Amino acid sequence: MNISTSSFSQSIEKKDVKHWYETISMRGYFQFRYNRLLETNPNLKCEQCDKSWGEGGGFSIRRGRLVFSGNLTDRIYFYVQPDFASSTGTTLQLLQIRDAYLDLGFDKQNEFRVRLGQSKVPYGFENMQSSQNRLPLDRSDALNSGVPNERDMGAFFYYAPAKIRTLLAALVKDNLKGSGDYGVFGFGIYNGQTANKPELNNSLHVVSRLSYPFQVGNQIIEPGIQAFAGKFLIPTESRSASVKAIKTFEFNDKRVAGSLTLYPKPLGIQAEYNVGSGPRYNPIKDSIEQKNLKGGYALVSYKVKGKKKDEYFFPFSRYQSYDGGKKQELDARSYHIRELETGLEWQLNKFFELTASYVISHRQFEDSKLKSNDQKGRLLRLQAQINF
Repeated sequence: MNISTSSFSQSIEKKDVKHWYETISMRGYFQFRYNRLLETNPNLKCEQCDKSWGEGGGFSIRRGRLVFSGNLTDRIYFYVQPDFASSTGTTLQLLQIRDAYLDLGFDKQNEFRVRLGQSKVPYGFENMQSSQNRLPLDRSDALNSGVPNERDMGAFFYYAPAKIRTLLAALVKDNLKGSGDYGVFGFGIYNGQTANKPELNNSLHVVSRLSYPFQVGNQIIEPGIQAFAGKFLIPTESRSASVKAIKTFEFNDKRVAGSLTLYPKPLGIQAEYNVGSGPRYNPIKDSIEQKNLKGGYALVSYKVKGKKKDEYFFPFSRYQSYDGGKKQELDARSYHIRELETGLEWQLNKFFELTASYVISHRQFEDSKLKSNDQKGRLLRLQAQINF
């Protein structure tokens, strides 16, 4: 039988070429929690953090995430992440989109790229860090209140040299609690009404971030600075009937933050602080007003290798403070927070983790329905996490 060389080479080429659907990967994680052990005050709650805190709380599924991602071409990457543990009011375990975006590369190494769709806003290291990797069970109030749910609909430009993109990926892959690849420079415009919410005004938010990881001996350090600005309109469903405010209920929403991360090799330090201005409830006047805000956190951790393969221990402690409003909550709820969380994450293997943290908290949070609401308390929080 006579087979030509050209036919043979074409056959090999066809086998080597992968269709786009053959490049798709799927991964995910699941978090199961209980927050009420050793609880001293059932009225101590945190709506932004975990709604199963305090009175009425019980066992809960905090997150149930699946991630579908892949390269459609060398310069087009897609990422879709639904969450099966979202909630609306009293209904739990609803399916909701968290991320849905395309990355379009401008060069062969995708050092320059633009991200289109709903994705994380590049503001704050901890905001961009996946909950799958973060040590404290919830993000800090001070930074996360700037971009609730960490995401919004928009267009974001990112730049990073190829070697830095490789390093950023390794900081996650090597179990160093990295934040992922958001470039060394990011700039974007987004709606500003938070994730899965419609735009309510004609004013887009603008955000920019600059950071650069570098190595000193065995340690890797990443400093960063970021800022955003825009107009936030408090929606009707987030206002009490009696609350007063300017006629339009539209407020300036602007912040700037500094970040510093020393990756755990084995000692880890993470600190962020932001200042700015936004809407905040005034209990004296029963009104929402434009007010300054400030707050941040400092976290210390240590990475310890266990005896078994892929077994690690991460003891950690974080102190946080915040003095400001939360634009996404009822009446731009006013907060004054001082909180210490100390815990241990035990990674039995790459598939299963257990975290226990003891929280000492002082939270004053007020709106038209909760006046003179000053709560102090302690509680032990537990979480089991499955990775796949």
